[in-house]
Amino acid sequence: MVRTTIISAPGKVLIAGGYLVLDPAFSGVVVSTSSRFYTAIRDNSALKPSTLRVRSPQFRNATWSYDAALEPSVKVEAAAENSSKNKFVHLALQHSIALAAEVKGSALVQEILSKGLDITIVGGNDFYSQRAKLEELGLPRTIESLSSIPPFCPTGVNLSDVHKTGLGSSAALITSLTSALLVHLTVITEESLSDDVGEGRRLAHNLAQFVHCFAQGKVGSGFDVSAAVFGSHLYTRFDPGVIQGLMGDNLPKLYPVLSPSNQAWNYRIGNFKLPPYTRIMLADVDAGSDTPSLVGKVLKWRKEHQIEADALWNHLDQLNQSLSRTLLELSTLHDTDPESYKSAVKYISSLQAVQWDANPSLPKEEQLVVSTFSEVRRLSEEIRAQMRRMGALSDVPIEPKEQTKLLDTCVALAGVIGGGVPGAGGYDAVWLLVCDVETSKPVQTPLELVEHVWSTYTELSVSPLSSKESLAKGIRLESVDDIPGLAGILDSA
Repeated sequence: MVRTTIISAPGKVLIAGGYLVLDPAFSGVVVSTSSRFYTAIRDNSALKPSTLRVRSPQFRNATWSYDAALEPSVKVEAAAENSSKNKFVHLALQHSIALAAEVKGSALVQEILSKGLDITIVGGNDFYSQRAKLEELGLPRTIESLSSIPPFCPTGVNLSDVHKTGLGSSAALITSLTSALLVHLTVITEESLSDDVGEGRRLAHNLAQFVHCFAQGKVGSGFDVSAAVFGSHLYTRFDPGVIQGLMGDNLPKLYPVLSPSNQAWNYRIGNFKLPPYTRIMLADVDAGSDTPSLVGKVLKWRKEHQIEADALWNHLDQLNQSLSRTLLELSTLHDTDPESYKSAVKYISSLQAVQWDANPSLPKEEQLVVSTFSEVRRLSEEIRAQMRRMGALSDVPIEPKEQTKLLDTCVALAGVIGGGVPGAGGYDAVWLLVCDVETSKPVQTPLELVEHVWSTYTELSVSPLSSKESLAKGIRLESVDDIPGLAGILDSA
């Protein structure tokens, strides 16, 4: 029996906390997506001992071979025949195997690698723009159309040329790959991943954060890796100093730093999920922005105008925290009185937000739900306004005028609760929170209304993603039979 390990990790959307999440004094609200990266590792005795063959079959020229040596120290080297380089994969292999050798001993790791490993990595279609595929199939840009594209659809391009949609593909890829290696090399057990915040999951988090930072050449906020590991949550970043000593060429031992018992990992994971009968809708906006340059400009402005920036940051933080609390309050209202909650969501589904509070004859229990949704709406609009203010003050297009017009059109629709530009903003994407409850009336659902606007919008090219919120808590162990399309890809290896 060939031993196979499959681990998936979700993408992310930062719906509140852009820029603030870089500072440990503040938090961000991050939603994990139903779109996931999958890493499958199989022993393959047909390969030479200690050979690691990595395939990414959605891309052209995307097979890489590596040779792993464990003595005198762990060294993973790319094979000469590789037609391209993949720094992210190479560093994930190097550091995961080095950590495994420290924890389990070189002899055991050598024994596992002696069979040779076949590693296949694929990402859900939403991580990459599917515009060309929809056009090729003659399909409109709708969520329903996206479901007719085969899973893990080939992109037809080299990895370096793919158009990404901003769901955090590099973080989800590295998290699924490093976590799968930790399980396959027996550093953490499969059972340990059933614990949402246990030591196995936290070690997987610390390793993925380090590898992702190392590959990018800087210590970022880490919310994307954190979402990949823990799922939706309220994220407060770790002190960058915890891995600073690992960022050079001469690496010390990894485990003392990456160990879950190392108190210097002071990130915080707060409880968060979207309320029942709502759905996050995401769209890829074909204009693109350079996130690092946006962030660099905003941080430069913050440094030069500290008093003004601090006041804005603190105000935004209060709004973000209130948004998180109010969204969680809706879940509590649902749990307390599911019928009244559902009825209230049906009521606001067919009305524009300005009409939500205008019905005095609503039962008191429903009025409370409706007014709480109104508060979510108010907070999300105020956050947008303050982010635009930050953009104006720092001369950075955080919510460009074109995006403002698109979002204003969408949030004016019946049953749309709020929205914004995710993360650092720019021209890349939009998110909306809409009511998602079955209604008997022959009226268009909020989702259909939004899709109509997106498909007929002419000032920007808007294409929906099929992702929803993932209710699974981050990384998870998978079975090949549960993932449509995966068995065929593995069998074609």
